[in-house]
Amino acid sequence: MSTLVSETTVKIKQIIINAATKAMNDGSLPQAELPDFSVETPADHSHGDYAVNAAMVWARSFRSAPAKIAKIILDNADFEGSLIKSAEMAGPGFINMFLADEYFADILLDIEQKGEAYGRSNLGQGKKVMVEFVSANPTGPMHIGNARGGALGDCLAAVLDMAGYDVTREFYINDAGNQIQKFASSLEARYLQIFKPETEFPEDGYHGADIGVRAKEFADINGDSYVLADAEARRNALVDFALPLNIEGLRQDLATYRINYDVWFRESSLYESGALDKVLTKMKSDGLTYENDGAIWYKATEHGGEKDEVLVRANGNPTYFAADIAYHYNKFVIRGFDTVINVWGADHHGHVARLKGAMDAIGLDGNRLDIVLMQLVRLMQNGEMVKVSKRTGKSITLKTLLEEVPLDAARFIFNSKEPNTHLEFDLDLAAQQSSQNPVYYVQYAYARINSIIKNLNGEGIKKRSCTREELASLTAPEERELIRQLSSLTGEIVAAAKSYDSARITRYVFDLATLFHKFYNACRVKVEDEKLMQARLNLCSDTSTVIKNVLTMLKISAPESM
Repeated sequence: MSTLVSETTVKIKQIIINAATKAMNDGSLPQAELPDFSVETPADHSHGDYAVNAAMVWARSFRSAPAKIAKIILDNADFEGSLIKSAEMAGPGFINMFLADEYFADILLDIEQKGEAYGRSNLGQGKKVMVEFVSANPTGPMHIGNARGGALGDCLAAVLDMAGYDVTREFYINDAGNQIQKFASSLEARYLQIFKPETEFPEDGYHGADIGVRAKEFADINGDSYVLADAEARRNALVDFALPLNIEGLRQDLATYRINYDVWFRESSLYESGALDKVLTKMKSDGLTYENDGAIWYKATEHGGEKDEVLVRANGNPTYFAADIAYHYNKFVIRGFDTVINVWGADHHGHVARLKGAMDAIGLDGNRLDIVLMQLVRLMQNGEMVKVSKRTGKSITLKTLLEEVPLDAARFIFNSKEPNTHLEFDLDLAAQQSSQNPVYYVQYAYARINSIIKNLNGEGIKKRSCTREELASLTAPEERELIRQLSSLTGEIVAAAKSYDSARITRYVFDLATLFHKFYNACRVKVEDEKLMQARLNLCSDTSTVIKNVLTMLKISAPESM
């Protein structure tokens, strides 16, 4: 909700409480505690602009019928100084309130005054929040799940920023542990096969074509000089060559996707800095570990886990879980984040409770760690699921996807549904320039507004600022519905920030575009009444501002012509 909407909601609550207090003081109602109640926006605005359920909530306290309570409240309500035009009782005891024309005018004046800042709030009060997302292994290209996670994580970070949080975007580079050892052996086999084709490839190795490409690039520079070298030296040289190239490739692909991270955190730094050893030492001194069969175990079952977990294997190598605990200790203790949000694939579901439990165990509040679980994506074309690009015949990665569909469409569609729902991404639809394509539909609304203003400018009609009285003349149902939608942006951002569901904002701007098209078809902008024409021009301009604010937040372009 905008500041005006928020203030109005608070004002309505106070009017109702004051009316009940007055009624209790004069004996119309018995003395009683007043439980909290809601002030909501009805789906059908013929029932009012706001609906209050106080009479029904208070029925038990006053030991009276809601309808009787509602009538007494209305008899005692003082609307002086508010923007409430009228109020009435409805149904079993709802109190419906109708807003004055000036309320809707004030919303448009608020948008014009705030401009690019419209939609912002101070919900977060500057608290430090980290959003860690994608964090793909640097052993290969990013897949379609990463594409969805990238859009969701980046847009969630933008929503939190708009809601007043101090947000950091972070990518965790898994450049240590088993996956790097597997990466090394895979590169080694492909390198040796160039000179010794009979070399066997490890069964559990990475079979992607990219491994062969990196091995060939290494061979082009070093020739066969590493064929007879010590195996460890050969693997280290291959990883030292290929890993930075892969990481830079991830960085470039994500930048193309309009994602730029504040921090790229290397898992290996936890080992090199001694941070992992310090956390393990702390856990041991706190009595959280024990040794068994040469391995160090975490007493997870004492902290909500289903089974105890290995932290350090018998061969001395720490597990991924141990590194994850140290990494999150770094987030909370060393860098001081108030809240940490991880966007993970749904296959990590089982890891959520044990990591939050580990945070509790080491003296941190596991509730400060929030996990957004993201369901799978299915790519569809001609009504069938696809896994490879028709153009290249290769599996579709983030990079190849962006070669097949517009970037704006990818970001919009991947952010169109709640993370915990499966998503079908229609490649044909994403490439269409039609109203069936949701991002095109929204962008067309923005372009249409700019076209209206440009065409009127060409006729010598320039938009000017309107008075409150002039804007209050926008009383057509289509005008009012559009203004209501404009007024709800801040509330949608706040709700999205609280629920970690940035798809709310995508749906919001789609609905806004729908209401603008509806307004445009019902209400001519160029009319003989100059004041009404200017009021409608202001409504168009304010709608343009809000659409652009949302698209900018989602990092989607707002073309002025299409």
